[in-house]
Amino acid sequence: MAETDSTRTIFILADGTGETAEKVSQAALTQFRGIEVQTETFTRVRSKFEIREIMERAAKEHAFVVYTVIDPEHREFIQSTALELQVEVSDLIGGLVLKLGHVFGVPPLFATGIKHQLDEEYFRRIEAVEFAVKSDDGQSLQNLKRADMVLVGLSRTSKTPLSMYLAHKGFKVANVPLVPEIPAPKEMFELDQERVYALIIDLNSLVRVRHQRLRQLGLPPDAEYAARENIARELRWCREFYARHPTWPVVDTSGRAVEETAAELIRIMKEREARRS
Repeated sequence: MAETDSTRTIFILADGTGETAEKVSQAALTQFRGIEVQTETFTRVRSKFEIREIMERAAKEHAFVVYTVIDPEHREFIQSTALELQVEVSDLIGGLVLKLGHVFGVPPLFATGIKHQLDEEYFRRIEAVEFAVKSDDGQSLQNLKRADMVLVGLSRTSKTPLSMYLAHKGFKVANVPLVPEIPAPKEMFELDQERVYALIIDLNSLVRVRHQRLRQLGLPPDAEYAARENIARELRWCREFYARHPTWPVVDTSGRAVEETAAELIRIMKEREARRS
């Protein structure tokens, strides 16, 4: 990847995923126009041998090296090798860590890749997203018993957006659509009913949302799915259905951002957990 007159090369060298260095480098590059830049990222670099190989390539290809390496010995090795091979380098994190240690009066841990360690929280979020995808729109009903929340509601009441948003916060969420003519799945009643959350929406909002959905699908606007009278009947049925299940909190999604509704669901869940503990 030899550099041409109009192209500059940046090597990103990291002892972790390299995500921090990539983001900072990209932010810095937005301040320059008319320069073509090629970047190559080297992740989880944990030995002097690997560092030496990368630095020799950088010297050969006239690359600028941006690095995020915590180990003091490795940072020193990068600096000495850079001087030897005449490679321009920039330490994105080492200086900051040392300065913070001075300000706080506490020595840094110098533990490699702390920011991106695949810890419990990371795996919990990944698992929650996978769970939400597999449990969307009434799929994989056997998963309901494993859910932190089960959202139920008519079509277009924000079940899927809420499920995905909550999943990114680490909650396992399944959602089940309700249709007046179709019995709710029996699995929904075989789990702790305090995990079920009922979504409702006002008539005007649901009519508007369903019309938008029909336009997106290229379907005629007069379809029964978006007919005001039909939606009004669905909403009456839905409220009556919810009334027969008083354990389910009814949360109104009308005109609310997903974040706002999700916050209310989380609040209710935490209140119930506190009451049980």
